[in-house]
Amino acid sequence: MIALKMQTPMLGAIVPKAWQKWVIACAMAICGTAFAQENAIESISANQQGSTVIVKIKLKNAITKAPLDFKITSPARIVLDFADTANETGKSTQDIGLGDVRSANVVQVGDRSRLVLNLARALNYATHLENDTVILTVDGSGGVATAVNSAGLPVAKPVVAGGGRQALRDIDFRRGQGGEGRIVVDLPSNQIAVDARQQGQTIVVNFLRASLPEVLRRRLDVTDFGTPVQTITTTPEGENVRMVIEPKGLWEHSVYQSDTQLVIEVKPIKEDPNKLTQGTQGYRGEKISFNFQDVDVRAILGIIADVSNLNILTSDSVSGKLTIRVKDVPWDQALDIVMQAKGLDMRKNGTVMWIAPKDELLTKEKLELEQKAQIAELEPLRTETFQLNYQKAEAFKQVFGLDSSSKNRMLSARGSATIDPRTNQLFITDVASKLEDVRRLVQKTDIPSRQVQIEARIVEANDSFSRNLGAQLGVTDLRNARGGTAGYAVGGGNSVSVTGTMQGVQAQTGQITSTDTTGVSNQFVNLPAAVINGFNPTSVGVSLFSAGANRFLNLELSALEADGKGKIISSPRVVTADQLKALIEQGTEIPYNSATSSGATSVSFQKANLSLEVTPQITPDGNIILDVDVKNDSVGIATSAGLAINTKHVKTQVLVENGGTVVLGGIFTQDLQDSVTKTPFLGDIPILGYLFKTTSKSDTRTELLIFITPKIVTDKLSSR
Repeated sequence: MIALKMQTPMLGAIVPKAWQKWVIACAMAICGTAFAQENAIESISANQQGSTVIVKIKLKNAITKAPLDFKITSPARIVLDFADTANETGKSTQDIGLGDVRSANVVQVGDRSRLVLNLARALNYATHLENDTVILTVDGSGGVATAVNSAGLPVAKPVVAGGGRQALRDIDFRRGQGGEGRIVVDLPSNQIAVDARQQGQTIVVNFLRASLPEVLRRRLDVTDFGTPVQTITTTPEGENVRMVIEPKGLWEHSVYQSDTQLVIEVKPIKEDPNKLTQGTQGYRGEKISFNFQDVDVRAILGIIADVSNLNILTSDSVSGKLTIRVKDVPWDQALDIVMQAKGLDMRKNGTVMWIAPKDELLTKEKLELEQKAQIAELEPLRTETFQLNYQKAEAFKQVFGLDSSSKNRMLSARGSATIDPRTNQLFITDVASKLEDVRRLVQKTDIPSRQVQIEARIVEANDSFSRNLGAQLGVTDLRNARGGTAGYAVGGGNSVSVTGTMQGVQAQTGQITSTDTTGVSNQFVNLPAAVINGFNPTSVGVSLFSAGANRFLNLELSALEADGKGKIISSPRVVTADQLKALIEQGTEIPYNSATSSGATSVSFQKANLSLEVTPQITPDGNIILDVDVKNDSVGIATSAGLAINTKHVKTQVLVENGGTVVLGGIFTQDLQDSVTKTPFLGDIPILGYLFKTTSKSDTRTELLIFITPKIVTDKLSSR
């Protein structure tokens, strides 16, 4: 191998690495040490059929085996490697400029040659061998590419027939030796269209017209691998499959495909405090190297123009020399370095880039603006009428500067506007360019607002249980009242009497008369069960008395149990336009007196109603943001100052999908009470203690839930 060393400034300019190897190979060939190739690339030609570009690579001899091929998504390229093949085209770069195929680069290293097609975007391709010609078909429609022969006729059927979708086979993650993360996707065929791009701090890869098996619908957490990649989420999205890669820190990525294997590589970038930008994420040009000593700036710009295939126009005022040495940097970054060093700037007009000193460009632009302003002063005025369909004409007062409080004015100094609210029309008089601005504004703003239907459900549920137990116990001695120990017959000589209450037992046994409602004050235990919800407890009265019916032991047992369940469902519903507040309410207004400082009184009203106040906002992805204020007030108990109001109120902001239901909030309360009233000591006696105490137990549960369901009202188009 012969080492080459360039001494002069011009020879010290080292162009892209691929060219270095080509130059070395040529030098080796000149010195008689070149490898012996069996074949050679003689010419490259291309033609276009519709959106398809057909590239023909003519070889010196016929081949029986197709060259190795793969494609790179970012930047978009198709690469073919020819073994034992030389480059005899006489050039390393050839412009094509057909469809999405920009150019072709041919690089020979040793006994191998590589053909690189530079594309405007990632596309599918197919290859076909025909004697000494390799025919490469690039499908510009973004679909499946079909190989063709030299006559342009298809020679193979598309991989996906009948418009079906093929499923991804596998998704794997690996860690490289340099700490890079590699996501390897096994595709069902090499004709799956892949769209990979960086969105913010994530990498989004879309597999067009593909399906995803259930086992691959997952979120991979690869944080433990120690690469910039944190998570990989793969989900189906309509007819496509979407993969979102979330890296962390400083990183750069590349995407390339070999046959049916797609590799997304995310490399970490070591932060260098001496660099203005970390990595090469902002630059996408071909990497080049420079080593110049006092070379003219215009010469450097000329070399960059050759490498980048750009049309560069250099101002006559660009002059001076520059010493620069850069290695393996994108050409667009090298161009920025040169312009910053010499105080230059650029303006692009189509495919032509004009480079000049910054002051010169600013002066020229200032003169152009002044000329346009002078022309606008002389340009004739025109009047145009704009009919508004959905917006109100009054809303444009501030836009046209008709509002005294407005500082903005869309019209020119000579322009004027008249608004007719009756016919909802705008009459604008101004130059043609301003009228065009108004026309675009009206087209963008005078559109029907999308409407949203919001339905709320307020569910109130309660579950209550109460139980009361009590007893009354008393003794009556009527021996003196009935003549000492003389007997007194009761019910045929029975010694037990049973009725519903103690008062009834006393009347039945003759302790009181039937008309006496007060009874005899003979109770030494009076702990009956309490009333629940206005209902008296169930009771049973028992009286034990002597044979002479002049001594009585009276007992009354009372018990009451209540079990209740209730549910109240309120469902207010309202329809409103996007970003417009809507209010719906129903209920009662309670009057109350209010006094002024002078002593006069007036009647005011306080609302106790069910109301729904909501402002929807439709997001670009079809979800809905709701500012919700829900009230469900009711009339409460009466107080000395008036009626109380029971309030249930929720105010919040929430994001809901279209047609979805979300729980805004809920209140759950439980009231447990267990009380015992008893006679000391006697109430603690087992079993008999129930005669000397009353017990009550209650369990009340209430729950409030508020659901809300927004739904975008779809526009129905009627055919005429």
